[in-house]
Amino acid sequence: MSRTRSALALAMAAAGALTLASVTATAAPLPAAGSTTVTPAGHAFKATLSGRATLKAGAVTVTCSVSVATGTVPAAPGNTNPAGPVSSPISPPTYSSCTASLPGVTPTVTTSGAWQVSMQNGSPITATMKVPVGGLVVQTTGLANCTVTAAPTAPANVGGTWVNGAPPSLTFTNASVPVTVTGGFGCPTSATASIFNAVYKVTDTTNPAQQITVGP
Repeated sequence: MSRTRSALALAMAAAGALTLASVTATAAPLPAAGSTTVTPAGHAFKATLSGRATLKAGAVTVTCSVSVATGTVPAAPGNTNPAGPVSSPISPPTYSSCTASLPGVTPTVTTSGAWQVSMQNGSPITATMKVPVGGLVVQTTGLANCTVTAAPTAPANVGGTWVNGAPPSLTFTNASVPVTVTGGFGCPTSATASIFNAVYKVTDTTNPAQQITVGP
């Protein structure tokens, strides 16, 4: 009787594995990305922080009230991708007028490297900001001397959304950015990610009467 039960159990397990393999093999592929066009082609733009930007690592939050980045929409035909996003290099965003949630602590944010922003048309329109390796560093002085390095070992893709308008906006809501934290007492050295929140208004600096627009 025990051999019969064992054989039955093995047969059922084999049948289950076969069924799972069949489901996996026949799973539908992910849908292809739709077409994206960013206009006006070749126009320069400026992204200016609206409100405040926050970067939170562990129990420490750094808040900045000034941030700016610039870039250029690719010239035609590079401003159109029939099956995916359109990418533009941007200047490393600057961050100033920053404060820390810890009393007696002064933060300084520095950025460097080759930054990029990509737009994918859809509902909503998605935006991805690429942070190069070590491209953003937060240093605090005072009662806690800490160094927070974003994208410490590999470029990081920070997800956000784009809304067309006059002017259009680029929003990052609770976006996760990998970080390493070093320092002594008061530094969140166990943190491996920082939460980023910011809203940028984007203006066409080639022709201020026009708007940067993302469409199909």
